[in-house]
Amino acid sequence: MGEAQGSGARGFPAFAARRGGRARGQSFWGKAWTEAVEDTWPEEESLKGGRAFARTGRIGPVTVSPGRIAAEVYGGESAYTTVVTLTELDAGEWELLWEKAADRTGVAEGLLAGELPEDFLEAVEDARVRMLPGYGDLDADCDCDALEHPCAHATALCYQMAWLLDAEPWLLPLVRGRDLDEALEELKSELLLRAMAGTDDDGPDHEDGDDERAAGGSGPAEAAAAGPPPGVDPVAAWARGDVPLPAPPPLPAAPAGTDEPVTGIEADPLEHLVADAAVRARGLLAYALGLTAQPPPPLDQWQDTVRIAATHPDPRVPERLRVSCGRPPRELDRAVEAWRTGGAAGLEVLEHTWSPSAQETARARAALSAGWEADELPGPDIRDNHWTLAGQGVQLRLGRDGRWYPYRDESGTWWPAGEPHGDPADALVELTGG
Repeated sequence: MGEAQGSGARGFPAFAARRGGRARGQSFWGKAWTEAVEDTWPEEESLKGGRAFARTGRIGPVTVSPGRIAAEVYGGESAYTTVVTLTELDAGEWELLWEKAADRTGVAEGLLAGELPEDFLEAVEDARVRMLPGYGDLDADCDCDALEHPCAHATALCYQMAWLLDAEPWLLPLVRGRDLDEALEELKSELLLRAMAGTDDDGPDHEDGDDERAAGGSGPAEAAAAGPPPGVDPVAAWARGDVPLPAPPPLPAAPAGTDEPVTGIEADPLEHLVADAAVRARGLLAYALGLTAQPPPPLDQWQDTVRIAATHPDPRVPERLRVSCGRPPRELDRAVEAWRTGGAAGLEVLEHTWSPSAQETARARAALSAGWEADELPGPDIRDNHWTLAGQGVQLRLGRDGRWYPYRDESGTWWPAGEPHGDPADALVELTGG
């Protein structure tokens, strides 16, 4: 399996084909990225070709990692590996950048809230470091052997990076070398050092901070810069080791008369019924909020039998159901295994086949190509939503939910073999052991 280079790598599914529409980024950071790329690579023919190719749906899943953006692209019958690289900031540059960000109360508070505020660009300029692409630190490599540099595949990948930034602006610091968690830890360390030193440096927006303090408000950055409480030695507090927690008090004695379950039966079903109701409510809430296209359908008798057998805490319940469900016990066992790995969607994948579109099949092939070396890529036998590796006894099934369900041949019967994955390459690696 070809791993993305660098720590903190993020993978994103391929974009579907777009008919018309703007190829440039639409958000503040998406637009800023697009403008910087077009200023760095001003060749109009390459940019025009890249905008067109970005909308074709022929770019596979995109991997964003420190200093690197990569994807497999498909031109005609050929597949190419396209990589766009940027120079990562070194430790000293990041340290200076966090100092400048901490000088700006609004920027620091936005970053601590997990946002990437527009004013962060001013802190970048104060630190005199590069965040957006520029001359000398943006480069591309593609094995398409095109005469122009950068080729249309590379510029198309940059336009798709702008689409990603529209949704997740923190990919910009990531490609420069810091993911969200690392960035926030370093910023918090800078704020903590200021608090320990008792400093209160006024940054470019200190007047706004004064107004907020006069109104009685204080944000995370202000609290960190306010200094330690009176009488507290911050250096001694920092050097002090962890103090063990006291032992917990003993549990109170059980009230008399509580030896028997509330319902009078050994396996009290009330807790299980509450959990079932919560799962149903979650599905209805997701539909009400527009997160799913349809509300969860009610389960029929067989589906509910499988659900109970798969989830009931009392082991005697599945045994009784195997005898009374009216189907061969092995059929119920296989259905139970499908439910345990994927719920109702997993059971549907076990019992029903469907025919994905040609585009869905092409995107799956692209995902496999992006995840495997060329000489290791398996050649699956594809029938409807079943992808079978002949001679290896393993199979992937594409669910209508877009996830890939692993299966293994056991004595001529396909059995669920693990949790579903969003990426077919990941599912196949886990299924085949790499």
